[in-house]
Amino acid sequence: MSTELTQARQKISQVSTYLKQEKYIPAVESLHQAVRIVISQPLMRQEKEEFAELLQKAAYTLDSHKGFRQVIPLKVEYTPGQERELLGVLGACLSELRSSALSEAKDQLAALERRRDDELERGQQLIDAAEYDQARGVFDELLGMIPDDPDLKGDIGDRFLRAGRYEEAFHYLSQALEQSPESIHFYNRIGIALRKLGRYETAERYYLKALEYSKDDPNLYFNVGRLYVDWKKWDDVALMAQKALKHNPDFKEAGKMLAFANKQKAK
Repeated sequence: MSTELTQARQKISQVSTYLKQEKYIPAVESLHQAVRIVISQPLMRQEKEEFAELLQKAAYTLDSHKGFRQVIPLKVEYTPGQERELLGVLGACLSELRSSALSEAKDQLAALERRRDDELERGQQLIDAAEYDQARGVFDELLGMIPDDPDLKGDIGDRFLRAGRYEEAFHYLSQALEQSPESIHFYNRIGIALRKLGRYETAERYYLKALEYSKDDPNLYFNVGRLYVDWKKWDDVALMAQKALKHNPDFKEAGKMLAFANKQKAK
């Protein structure tokens, strides 16, 4: 018994299984692959009769399935000896199904994007109204729908950061960083939140990690300097200000920071 023909029989048997699951693309693909195998193989008379019957039944099962007919208007039928005609019809069905699936996926994505924007706006309104627990509820529900988007978590964290809610900011930003550890801006913003919380040592670790990835960012050096200002580590303040000025000599705030650090060191 030919291995290829055994595979063709298996493919044909899968058609009804996929249809019961309303998986129309795999159903058509299975029959399409089976027909290709049958065309490519030299068949004995008994095998021709067997596959003619199998293909007729599979084509009828496909064509008479109510759900499939609602999606595909093409007539799927098979006459013994017309395998290539059946192959062409099945190919057209696949093209239509894939096009429909792509269009449906785009519609679903657009709907999800609209829901995302609406929920972010609703959460922001709750933050503006100082309803922070309710805002978290809205955001957490949104993240339940879109769990693998670090930028979304970062966006939510930034909203709490701007509102001065640093614990919440750290909560979401740290989740974003966990999913996207190469994103330098998350380290920076987490450092800001931790600095505001007075957790200087932890903030320093995040900032130093960010500096491993970005050694030429004057704003990052300036933010680390602000940490050391709050921490009253004046030598480190001066060092960070100098590095910021090295990469941007016109950075006025860094110049003021350096002057302030030197003044404090002189006391």
